[in-house]
Amino acid sequence: MEPWRTGIVSSDATGIWLRGRGIAGLMQGATFTDVIMLLQLGRLPTAGERRLLDAILIGVCDHGAGAPSCAVARLAASANRQSVAAAIAAGVASIGDDHGGAGTPCMELIAAGLELARREGLPTADAAARMVDAAAAQKQRLPGLGHRVHTTDPRVRTLFDMARAEGIAGDGVRFMEAVEAAAAARIKRLPLNIDGALAAILHDIGFPPFAARLVFIIGRVAGIAAEVAEEYAREKPMRIKIPVEYDGPAPAGE
Repeated sequence: MEPWRTGIVSSDATGIWLRGRGIAGLMQGATFTDVIMLLQLGRLPTAGERRLLDAILIGVCDHGAGAPSCAVARLAASANRQSVAAAIAAGVASIGDDHGGAGTPCMELIAAGLELARREGLPTADAAARMVDAAAAQKQRLPGLGHRVHTTDPRVRTLFDMARAEGIAGDGVRFMEAVEAAAAARIKRLPLNIDGALAAILHDIGFPPFAARLVFIIGRVAGIAAEVAEEYAREKPMRIKIPVEYDGPAPAGE
């Protein structure tokens, strides 16, 4: 039987190494955010990258009990008082393209738009406009734009200002700002949301597109854990009762 292969962790009777770095040294000299980046990219972040990744993780950690991942976790916790892991896993399982997962297609949009600009010698704004026009023609939703609650997502400007102050803002940030402007001109005002902001910054740091969803999950688990803990501490089992209105065929008897 062929052994599993990994370049992430190795260990022996007395030691553990993450990407070749001793865990004792990391525990004493690194932050958890440092180690997230080490595990994902194989290198430690710069001070500026650490601050930005910290800010992203804080920005996505929770959005209230009504957010799907938190609501599902609390519903599971309400019904299952024996397994905190099951409740947290239920919340994580609800994260997908329509909730918390738009960062990945947004990073793919950024990569495609920047490649279009490079290939055809277009300014960033023109490439962004082309991508917006293509999405509108195909009636596809633009990832990273719009929000069900916020007319202006307060996390976006914070992240972009920090990225510029740290010298990290690059083509990803410029492209997403151009997409926002093009969408406003060609479709309607669709403000950048947290998925679009984290996608732009993760692109500029050097993360691959799939990492956007992973980073969201890592940050959101902190909030989900708090929601589950509160459900256990403050509420009775089976307290969540969802109104259901039957609209099927009339009962036909036995």
